[in-house]
Amino acid sequence: MNWLFGRYCVVFYATLATLAGTAWLFIDGVFDPWLMGGLVLSSLLMFLGIQDYFQKGSAVRANFPVLGRLRYFFESIRPELRQYFWEDDDAELPYSRNQRAMVYQRAKSEFSIRAFGSIEAMYKEDFSWLNHSLAPLDNEAEDFRTWVGIGDQRYAISLLNISGTSFGALSPPAIEALNLGAAQGQFAHNTGEGSVSPYHVKGGGDLILQVSTGYFGFRDANGRLDRTLFEQKATQPQVKMIEIKLSQGAKPGHGGLLPAAKVTAEIAQTRGIDEGVDCASPPSHAEFKTPQELLRFADELRVISGGKPVGIKLCIGHPWEVIAIVKSMTEGEPLLDFISVDGAEGGTGAAPTEFSDHLGSPLTDALVFVDNTLRGAGLRSRIKIAASGKMVSAFDIVKHCALGADWVNMARPFMFALGCIQARNCASGFCPTGIATMDPTRYRVLDIETKASRVRNFHRNTLKAVGELVGAAGIAHPVDLNRRHIVRRLSGSEILLADQIYPKVLDNQLFTDEPIADPRLAVYWHRVSGRSFAADDPQPEASGPQTGGT
Repeated sequence: MNWLFGRYCVVFYATLATLAGTAWLFIDGVFDPWLMGGLVLSSLLMFLGIQDYFQKGSAVRANFPVLGRLRYFFESIRPELRQYFWEDDDAELPYSRNQRAMVYQRAKSEFSIRAFGSIEAMYKEDFSWLNHSLAPLDNEAEDFRTWVGIGDQRYAISLLNISGTSFGALSPPAIEALNLGAAQGQFAHNTGEGSVSPYHVKGGGDLILQVSTGYFGFRDANGRLDRTLFEQKATQPQVKMIEIKLSQGAKPGHGGLLPAAKVTAEIAQTRGIDEGVDCASPPSHAEFKTPQELLRFADELRVISGGKPVGIKLCIGHPWEVIAIVKSMTEGEPLLDFISVDGAEGGTGAAPTEFSDHLGSPLTDALVFVDNTLRGAGLRSRIKIAASGKMVSAFDIVKHCALGADWVNMARPFMFALGCIQARNCASGFCPTGIATMDPTRYRVLDIETKASRVRNFHRNTLKAVGELVGAAGIAHPVDLNRRHIVRRLSGSEILLADQIYPKVLDNQLFTDEPIADPRLAVYWHRVSGRSFAADDPQPEASGPQTGGT
């Protein structure tokens, strides 16, 4: 019965049809295109079935010849089927349909409104909102800039900027469209670890030059930083700030990887690497090993670049390591100009699953910790904080500014503005929209001018929404937001201000005898030094349980 109606039926009937069709051709002797077409199809199914039956690589195909192949076909298009037909509008995997739709609408300058009331579950645990004022302000649309650095080279950065997007990870027209959109909207574009490419330059937008562990774009034959090459890149007028990447939210403690299939001759030349070979960056920097050396290295890059602001980007892990960096600055080491805090929920083209899911602190907790540390050390007014992670809406921006950020960086929402459909196929080189691929036959579909205008529109319309939100709270600029403006539901009957949830540290409090509310600072501030990233006691006596996920 398996041959007639069960798992072998396809190969059985295909074989029967092939034999019958071949016999008929010999008997009738007349060429019939329909018969020939059917014979070709049945022969193909027969040979596929025989191959499946005898192969040893797949038990499913061996037990279900031909039919088993359908399983792999439908499995291959499962993400698309789920995304378009069965996914809930608010299911965040990692961005919901509603979130993507909002970006698409704002990128096209269409109405981003909601009729008939909210669809949010407002009595669900962890729901957050912004407290409004009975004396709201009518804020004019602007990009709410923040000054970073000191001296002639300080930079007025927009509230919303493009996070690290490397040439190679993204296609040439995608990079050019992002940067051209940044130029049109007058905001900044982080180069990512792939360095300044011709397409970043061609767009003409402001750049944040990222210095990664691989020193791509300015490395010598041994993979170390080439100061001369770095100076050539960093002194370009288009480069406004320098960011030393210590770790990345999606894969902290793991170097970046660009698969060999994406390492074209042009990318190899841009990065200073070999063509057609996997490009793997080391997990740590070779130029420094201690907090003091890091700060001196940052100051050296500031001098080489002509005084441009220099900062670090990191995902928060061991709290004492960050505390050691900050403490070194209070003891006379050169100051950083900014710290980019990357949440563990950040995106990347390729990361080990366990790293992406279970390593590093989520953005909210990390942001509060860095803000507390800088405040307690008396450095918060001098050193700015950027936040990057899973943010997409104006409320996301407002919330994280209230928790301590001066500006935010986004990558994936700007990719949505380019036309990304969240196929989650970034590492393969087969991106269906031509954004995350180096295949010219795929990225030819990207019209740079059109996509650039959508990047600009998303930035402008999102910041317009930010202005309306903070205006409703009676605030003129997001810099005036604080933790008392954000409310969070802890249960169906309990709500607290963020100021009541997270530990609060006052300016310069680390130099007083007052008890420190943040237990991480209370435990480690006097146990670290700039000579090492390690705490002096691996098992210190804690004054209380650590909170905040760090």
